[in-house]
Amino acid sequence: MAMNLCHRLCCNSDRWAKQVQDQLLPWVLADAELGDNTLEIGPGYGAILRVLVDKTPRLTAVEIDPPMAQRLQQLYGERAHIVNADGTDTRLPADEFSSVVSFTMLHHVPTTEQQNRLFAEAFRVLRPGGVFAGSDGVPSLRFRILHIRDTCNPIPPDELPNRLRAAGFRDVDVEVQGSRQRWRAVKAG
Repeated sequence: MAMNLCHRLCCNSDRWAKQVQDQLLPWVLADAELGDNTLEIGPGYGAILRVLVDKTPRLTAVEIDPPMAQRLQQLYGERAHIVNADGTDTRLPADEFSSVVSFTMLHHVPTTEQQNRLFAEAFRVLRPGGVFAGSDGVPSLRFRILHIRDTCNPIPPDELPNRLRAAGFRDVDVEVQGSRQRWRAVKAG
């Protein structure tokens, strides 16, 4: 899951952190109930994790990149449980989390099969009645240019609902706003 230098600098910037806090998270999580135990898949530099720690009583984050996971552990180890693992196979307990979230990282999952395994894993670890919510970019030429020499496998918004349903989710809602899409899906109780 490679990221080019420009992309890494952007994702680690104060500007991105402010945009996450003021725009992205309020939009994605509007009316979504996180509950008492949230899992974030793919926190990367932690711009979202930094805000999520104050929105849920218990937060776990699964990060595939070992140095990034170590960095997050140093920054948030007292306030969040950081796990260095693959989001497609977290080895976390089934039915453990009241919510699972993932922000602007699905396009870094190299194959459709791996993305589908990530959806299946989110479903497995989510409690019945829990919500899976997140966001990602919308495929476009501009999006592809930003990701030159990156792993870039964006999901078209019209394909996402059926892929989430195939993983077992119900009440799937996908909305596009400009260059971003958000989703919400529920594990039936």
